[in-house]
Amino acid sequence: MKIFVGSANKGKIEAVRRGIARYGDVFEGAVVEGVEVESGVGSQPMGLDEIVKGAINRAKLAYESGEGDLGFGLESGIFLVPYTKSDYMDTTACAIYDGANFHLGLSSCFEYPREMIKRVLKEGKEITDVALDMGFSESRDFRENSGMVGILTKGVVSRVTFSEQAVWMAMIHLVNGTLYSEEEL
Repeated sequence: MKIFVGSANKGKIEAVRRGIARYGDVFEGAVVEGVEVESGVGSQPMGLDEIVKGAINRAKLAYESGEGDLGFGLESGIFLVPYTKSDYMDTTACAIYDGANFHLGLSSCFEYPREMIKRVLKEGKEITDVALDMGFSESRDFRENSGMVGILTKGVVSRVTFSEQAVWMAMIHLVNGTLYSEEEL
């Protein structure tokens, strides 16, 4: 089986590798490769709709990029959540495309410091750029490794593990296909 991930980001590719490995025999021997694709959404996705749309776009373009069995798309962004200190939380969406259907999952969520969100909203910057400006890291590479979630959790949760959660949740459809029909509710 060949799987294409719609990104050249090493952290996203590793999240898919680890995520499918947890499902054992289902993906034994699968080859996972990253391909650079456009998300079709803003560089700092805002709102759950835009986050999911970015993941779907990446999955479809990854699938269409070659002779693969599945296309995976991962997209992170912030969305409004009432009662939080900054009004926003971050999540990662995973979309898997098999050529006919999309399978979706989300990671857990976490909140950025209020000052970071204020700067994203007022200055129109990406979280990564704000994190660099505020001294959380000295290198843009941190987003492929620990990510802000790793920095804020003091290493308890890495960016890879955070993204892997979304992969696990999207996999639910694939490993339980007969339970998920395309009928309208």
